[in-house]
Amino acid sequence: MNGRPDTGYLRWRWKPYDCELPPMEANKFLNKMRSKSLAFIGDSIFRNQMESLLCLLSKVEEAILVYHDEKFQSKTWYLPSHNITLGLIWAPFLIKSTEARSKNNIQLYLDVLDYAWTSQYHKYDYVMLSGGQWFLKETIFWENNTVIGCHDCMGKKLRELGMDYSYHKALRLVFQFMSTSEHKPLVVLKTWTPSHFEHGKWNTGGICNRSEPFKEGEYAADPVDATMRNVELETFQEGSNNGLRVKLLDTYHLSLLRPDGHPGPYRRFHPDISKKLQNDCLHWCLPGPIDTWNELLMEILLNEEELRSAF
Repeated sequence: MNGRPDTGYLRWRWKPYDCELPPMEANKFLNKMRSKSLAFIGDSIFRNQMESLLCLLSKVEEAILVYHDEKFQSKTWYLPSHNITLGLIWAPFLIKSTEARSKNNIQLYLDVLDYAWTSQYHKYDYVMLSGGQWFLKETIFWENNTVIGCHDCMGKKLRELGMDYSYHKALRLVFQFMSTSEHKPLVVLKTWTPSHFEHGKWNTGGICNRSEPFKEGEYAADPVDATMRNVELETFQEGSNNGLRVKLLDTYHLSLLRPDGHPGPYRRFHPDISKKLQNDCLHWCLPGPIDTWNELLMEILLNEEELRSAF
């Protein structure tokens, strides 16, 4: 639609080892999820995944948008024929944050959860959870109403604690809340989404113009991506050990191998590619790798429903 000339990225499908992953069957998903509710809590990566899910389900039933916030970041859809509610809740840090635009930094409260999602948590039978690239931004860390350090805040005379420090704190606080809450939905933690900027970052001319996936072993992960994913795996294991009803939707490796799946300069309608443009090498084209995320999610949710019905 936006003018990207190649179409090969539309046809690649992930084939897991020793596993048959069927295409998304909208009818099966909708029937199994009848009278249930599912929330995606996170940032624009989840907006991307929700767009994919709505598109896949529209083959059977169009979802009706019944709520949106002022900036259209949080939204709720309803599928009346199946009595299903789908929620997208904007909470890029999962914990409380305030942005001071004049100072170009973000205040991050490591001991306070984001009310945007905690106030809605009890409404959902299934909760998708994801942290993201916002933790890489310049952030000032607060605990007990006191500044304790920061990430990427040169010149502010604060202790550098790192983005993995704040991400670990955030996920632990989230899992602690869920473990102690009386409401017990199935929680699905989706792993870190790697970006594929080459020859620069998002704001320094980075591009992603590859048209085929990487082969196994052809691409080494960015150390930052690997660090943040390890935080997720460690915290997920802690949550599992503490009895939390949580599953892992591990999309990291399959996403890592798909540098061809991003909009690149075609994030806008028919861009003039002869000019220097900002590329989107983080979000995904639809259909593409992100449809596979939803196929994997469907397997998790359907297996859970079958286990519950067996008892």
